Amino acid sequence: MGGPVLMARYVARRAAQGLFVLWAAFTIAFFVLYLLPSDPAALAAGSGGEVASVDPALLDDLRARYGLDRPVLVQYADALGGAVRLDFGPSYQSGAPAGSLVAQALPQTLLLTGVALALAVLGGTALAVASVLPRSRWLRQVLSALPPVGVALPTFFIGLVLLQWLSFRAGLLPAIGNAGWQSLVLPAVTLAIPPGAQLAQVLSRSLRGTLGEPYVETARAKGAGRLRVQLGHALRNAAIPAFTMLGVLVGGLLGGAVVTETVFSRVGLGRLTVQSVNTQDVPVVLAVVALSALVFVVTTLVVDLLYPLLDPRIERAPTRKAVAA
Repeated sequence: MGGPVLMARYVARRAAQGLFVLWAAFTIAFFVLYLLPSDPAALAAGSGGEVASVDPALLDDLRARYGLDRPVLVQYADALGGAVRLDFGPSYQSGAPAGSLVAQALPQTLLLTGVALALAVLGGTALAVASVLPRSRWLRQVLSALPPVGVALPTFFIGLVLLQWLSFRAGLLPAIGNAGWQSLVLPAVTLAIPPGAQLAQVLSRSLRGTLGEPYVETARAKGAGRLRVQLGHALRNAAIPAFTMLGVLVGGLLGGAVVTETVFSRVGLGRLTVQSVNTQDVPVVLAVVALSALVFVVTTLVVDLLYPLLDPRIERAPTRKAVAA
């Protein structure tokens, strides 16, 4: 009985930490938006934030309608209580429920980030294996130098280069929009390169270390081929440090989607976020922040619980952590 109970305690502890992350992200986003110099009511009135150019009666009506005339702590308490009920209130710009706007934009972003994550994992793993597989030292060095370059390149720069060469010059793929799978290729590749490079960097370093382990030498002594040793024996254990990055990679993909969808003029969560921040549409931004934090929390928790599938030696790691707690 001790094992299941301790595992339940560990999961409950991680869930409590996840709730704290959600609360912290929501709170920081709320007060950052509150401290911005422009007036949300004036922006909602279409004045570009210039209070002096808005009819005072209209301004008072908008502030009363959205609760902006109340003390900030009251606004925060109402916003937090609504978020707990999954009710983020109406958008200041359209009047539609903020949650429904996020739900409408989410499928396109999920499609983009899902394809980008698959490309990042496949490409990063292939590059990591290729960087240790060749017998030629100079080729290994060249391949090992590629991940740091990919990490250093900004997402918007990658997108602009791909647009210039593959769309504007070669005319192979559409430059903007959400029409068809062709319009998904360039944004997905753009979004996948930085996290794929991060994954390749960690995995190649781990793989080189794992190839020096005694069990790998034993496999070689038994006559296992070079490819079998690297892919069948070393890669599984070497993947554990890279697997821990999954939560960070997913969070980075959601953040990168903001830039990518803007560069490629795609309708999605990233574009909605940019528009909402520019217009200080607090309910929509808070809904996006809460969703992003929830995805990060759930992903990291699932990664922790799936560790034993990669390496049975760490099967009882959560139990030991729970005991230590």
